[in-house]
Amino acid sequence: MLPIYKILFMSTLMLGTFISISSFSWLGTWMGLEINLLSFIPLISYKNNSYSSESSIKYFLIQAMASSMFLFSIILMMFKSKMINDLFFMDNIMLMIMNSTILLKMGAAPFHFWFPEIMEGLSWMNSLLLMTWQKIAPMIILSYMIKSNMYIPMIIMMSSFIGSIGGLNQISLRKILAYSSINHIGWMLSSFLINETLWLMYFLIYSFINLSIILTFNKLNIFLLKNLFSSMNNNYMMKFFTFMNLLSLGGLPPFLGFLPKWLIIQNLSFKFFFLNLFMIMMTLITLFFYIRISYSSIMISNNELNSNPTIYKFNPNFMLINLMSFISISGLIMYSIFLNLY
Repeated sequence: MLPIYKILFMSTLMLGTFISISSFSWLGTWMGLEINLLSFIPLISYKNNSYSSESSIKYFLIQAMASSMFLFSIILMMFKSKMINDLFFMDNIMLMIMNSTILLKMGAAPFHFWFPEIMEGLSWMNSLLLMTWQKIAPMIILSYMIKSNMYIPMIIMMSSFIGSIGGLNQISLRKILAYSSINHIGWMLSSFLINETLWLMYFLIYSFINLSIILTFNKLNIFLLKNLFSSMNNNYMMKFFTFMNLLSLGGLPPFLGFLPKWLIIQNLSFKFFFLNLFMIMMTLITLFFYIRISYSSIMISNNELNSNPTIYKFNPNFMLINLMSFISISGLIMYSIFLNLY
């Protein structure tokens, strides 16, 4: 059972997000972001863990700086008519500043430097919160401000590039998932160029696959690649589901993670062909290190090092994880069958 303080701060965390996305004024949006920030700090700080304390301080400083810049840009927009005659130029500058502060809050490139470092000091469940729930409010706020200029496509390209290149030489699973999240931010931002419904579908599928992977890593207490190879040596079903989930997260067909990317590719090809092509190429790099991890684990076995190798027996504690993994693996196939039937 969760401690009472965690239930309290989780409630205010969700409340802050709902205030931000439903506010009628920029000041109310800023207040919701602050409530969300001040609720997340106690959740990620542990007394006996110096890494989580360091991560909580870093997260607070980054988010407080972004919030102050966001509030500053709001105040400037209120007084823009008194400061400068060229309102169109002022609008674009203020819009770029506001977009940059929101991108800093969600960890998109080139404002991503804090994100992998903070992820490294968090527990798996807090990492899941940081990669999923903490992106809802900034994403929806950003959808209000997206205009047809070149700034957002540049951010999309940089997030796709850094998210794919940054994960190549990592041995920490939390950093690999952090860089993967940066890559997915690029895809989510590109879905805003089409419609918000596609973003919602992408975000829900991404969160579901992430939940399935992180529940497995949390249950087996896995943080590094070497732990991943050794912990699942004789657990063949869990090994299969975990690596298929990773490939689904990377967007390999015919897994569920390919479905939202498939829809974005179809809709984005008409207006943003080169952006679409660039994102596909960067996703192939992301898939490369997922396939490399999966291939190494499946082909390399440590049975000869174990004096008494154990045979995997079904564990009812993993029933939910196995079910979620099965949906993640076969979701696209079920979706295709549903389309053919109806």
